[in-house]
Amino acid sequence: MKRLVLSAILLCAAVAAFACTNLIVGKKASADGSVMCTYNCDSFGFLQPLDFWAPGRHAEGEMLALHGWGPQAADRFIKQAPYTYGVVGLMNENQVSIVETTWGGRRELVNREGYFDYFTLMHVALQRSTSAREAIAVINDLVSEYGYNSSGESFAVCDKEEAWIMEIVGKGPGRKGAVWVALRVPDDCITAYANASRIRRFPQVKKVDKKKAFNEIEGVCMYSKDVISTARELGLYEGSDADFSFREAYGPLDFSAIRFCEARVWSFFRRHSDKAQMDAYLPFINGNTEVCDELPLWIKPVAPISVRELMDDMRDHYEGTALDMTADLSAGPYASPYRNQSTTFFSSDSTAMFRERPIGCQQSGMTMVCQMRSWLPDAVGGVTYFNMDDATMVAYVPVYCGITRVPQPFTYENNDILEFSTESAFWMNNFVANMVYPRWSAMIGDLREAQKELEDFYAEDQKAVEEQAAKLMPADRAAFLTRKTEAYTDQMMKRWEKLAKLLIVKHNDQTMQPSENGVVVRGRRKAPAYSPVFIDAVKAATGDRYVRPQ
Repeated sequence: MKRLVLSAILLCAAVAAFACTNLIVGKKASADGSVMCTYNCDSFGFLQPLDFWAPGRHAEGEMLALHGWGPQAADRFIKQAPYTYGVVGLMNENQVSIVETTWGGRRELVNREGYFDYFTLMHVALQRSTSAREAIAVINDLVSEYGYNSSGESFAVCDKEEAWIMEIVGKGPGRKGAVWVALRVPDDCITAYANASRIRRFPQVKKVDKKKAFNEIEGVCMYSKDVISTARELGLYEGSDADFSFREAYGPLDFSAIRFCEARVWSFFRRHSDKAQMDAYLPFINGNTEVCDELPLWIKPVAPISVRELMDDMRDHYEGTALDMTADLSAGPYASPYRNQSTTFFSSDSTAMFRERPIGCQQSGMTMVCQMRSWLPDAVGGVTYFNMDDATMVAYVPVYCGITRVPQPFTYENNDILEFSTESAFWMNNFVANMVYPRWSAMIGDLREAQKELEDFYAEDQKAVEEQAAKLMPADRAAFLTRKTEAYTDQMMKRWEKLAKLLIVKHNDQTMQPSENGVVVRGRRKAPAYSPVFIDAVKAATGDRYVRPQ
C-alpha cells in the first residue's frame, strides 16, 4: 500500500503556509443564480481590515507605487492605468472578485526580484478589470511586464456570470513573469481551494495564436504559453504535452497538503453531495494514494446552495465526518473543535503527531462571502458579507460594492493588532471568541443565537434595501448603500457588545445562569455538563478514584 509519509521537520516547515480557504459556486449551482466565492484569510497574530480604493482617472505618464512585503517593502513604480475602478475589500464596482489561497510549491521558483506579491497583484487587477476573464488577462500582463515575487498561489476569479480558478507560480530567480493555468468552473458546479494545487491536466489549444499574450480556449481554459516548456527547462517534466499535469510539475502533494488542505475541500464537497460517495475518498484523505490520488476538481451539488449555507460552510470543523473535531478526547471537557496545540507536535515518547486543520479556525484575520448578481445594478448586485476574525465566531455583515467609504469598525485606523479597542470589529469579535473557545459547548449556543439574529435581520432587510436602491440614480444609490452598510456594521458592533456582557455575567465562575432574548434573568445556576467522551476518558485513566460508593 502506497502511503505518503512526511518527516516531522518538513511537516512543521510546510504548515506555516497553510493559511486560507476559498469556496466557489457557479451561477447554476446557487439557489438564486448568483456567482459566489469565499475567503477565510488565516494567519496567527494577524488581522485584515476592509480595503477600499475609490475609482479615478489618471494622467498620461502617472505612476503607481507598489507597497510590497518584507524585502520588497520599498516602493516600486509601475505605469498607472488611464482609469481605475473602485474596489471594496476584494470586489470591484463591476462585481469582479478575486480571492486567494497559498500553496507554495517548489521554493526554487520564487523570484524575489519581481514587483508583484500575490495580494498587491489581486488589488491592481481588480482596479483594472470589468470581468473575470479580463482580470486573468491583466494578471498575465502585469507579471509578464513587472515580475512576480510570491510562491505558488491559487486565485478564484469571479464575476456576475462566471467563476474561474487560476493557479500561478514563478519561474525562479532571473526569470521574469510566471507560469499559470486558469479554468472556468462549470456553471452548475462547485469547487474549493485550501492551500494545495488542484489543477492537473487541462484542455490545450491545437494551434497557438502567436498574436495572443497567452493560450486560450474561449470560455473554457486560459494558460501561459510557456507553462509546459518552462517545466521542461527546469527539469520538472519530461513527458508529452498531452500528459502534462500542472500540479505534479509545480505543486506536488504530500501528506500534509492532503490532510491539512485537501481535507477541507473534501468536507465542503461532502456537505453538498452524496456523503457515502465522498467518504469513498477517505483513504486518500488518510494518505493512501494507491486507492485514490485526487479529489474531483469540481462537483455538481445535490441541491442549489444559498448564501446562508455558504456562510455556514465557512464555519466547518468536520462535524459529522470521520474527522469530527468535537468527537474525541482532544476536544476536552466542552467538546470544542478548537485546539491550542500547534498543527504538528510530539508526544512524550517522541512520536510525531498532528491535529486536524478545518475551514473554521481561530487564526482567521478576516472572512468574506462574495455574492455577484447579474440581474441587479452592479452597485447593488455585488455584496461582500464581511467581518474580521474567525468565521465561526462572527456575524457576516453585508457590504455593498457600490459604497463610497468603509464603516469605521472595519478601517485600518480602528484595528491595531497590538492595541485592544471597543471601536474595532476585530477586537470585539476576538474578545467574544476567546471566551467561547475554552468553554465551547457551554457558550456556543449564546453566540449562535446572536449570530442568527443578525444574519436573519440582514437577509430580510436587504430585500427592501435592494429594491429601493435599484430605483435610485447612481450618486444617490451610492450614498444610500453606504449609509445602510454603516448601519449594518454599527448594529453588529452593538449586538456583539451585548453578547460579550451576556457571556461574562451568564457564565460567571464557570457556571450558567438562565437567559432570555440575550439577557440574563434570575434563576438557578447550574454547572455546564462535560462531554461524555471526556468523562469516559477520565474514568478510564483514573480507575475507581472518582467512582462514588453505592
